[in-house]
Amino acid sequence: MAPPRIFDRIAYRARRRRAALLNGDHFLAKEAADQIALRLVAVTRRFARGLDLHSRARIFPILEPIARSWVRTGYAWDAPTVIADEEALPFADGSFDLVTSVLSLHSVNDLPGALLQIRRVLKPDGLFMGALFGGDTLKELRLAFAAAEEATLGGASPRVAPFLDVRDAGGLLQRAGFALPVADVERTVVHYRHLRSLFEDLRALGETNVLVHRRPSMISNRIFGALLGEYGLNDEGKFPATFDIVYLTGWAPHESQQKPLAPGSAQTRLAEALGTVEQKAGDKVPPRKL
Repeated sequence: MAPPRIFDRIAYRARRRRAALLNGDHFLAKEAADQIALRLVAVTRRFARGLDLHSRARIFPILEPIARSWVRTGYAWDAPTVIADEEALPFADGSFDLVTSVLSLHSVNDLPGALLQIRRVLKPDGLFMGALFGGDTLKELRLAFAAAEEATLGGASPRVAPFLDVRDAGGLLQRAGFALPVADVERTVVHYRHLRSLFEDLRALGETNVLVHRRPSMISNRIFGALLGEYGLNDEGKFPATFDIVYLTGWAPHESQQKPLAPGSAQTRLAEALGTVEQKAGDKVPPRKL
């Protein structure tokens, strides 16, 4: 069964191309790449062959020193090694010992399938580390748009994409066959003096609306005026914008990795470790002596 088509991938490619031509400040992409690089440096091993999936060309140098050689997938204007889609990786099984992705996987229609393919191209004990927008990203804009369109048009249209919840991310890694899966989130709240500055940053990232069922027309002055009135300002009269970046970490399974103990195999009782008296279920607890 084919996954639902949520994102217009052709439109997303066009947004990313425009962003590359704008040559804007990708401060969120840089922040995510810095965080991934910092985490990879903490891994006590050297990676020989890495695969980077659609990270922006301007931030890839942050990752480059971590592996001896790289293959980069991406769009033509990013000068990648291979032009390929994250949902259809043209590589043999076990080709890489490291796979990275910085702020692109949130726009795929089949994230479980993409993670499965990443797992497939990793060598045993290979590492995947990715960053994608998730959680409450742009929650302020989502709520303001819904209220503004309801007031002006009588109904809201899809304006902000649905994002992965960090609580579901670990489960997706497990379903894809990763060992030792870890998912965590880092929140950045940016306070804008002007709302149009937020839109400019989204264009610089190539992350404006590409939902399949988006309203085809541009934002009218009437809707924008209503949007300004509905957007919740902070105490300084600025426009807050939340960006939650979810970090995914998973290893391709290998016999050398730590495994959880089988149930009932513990050698020490918890009561002994805590220095307390074990009570059976239903027993009355004696009063403590002061």
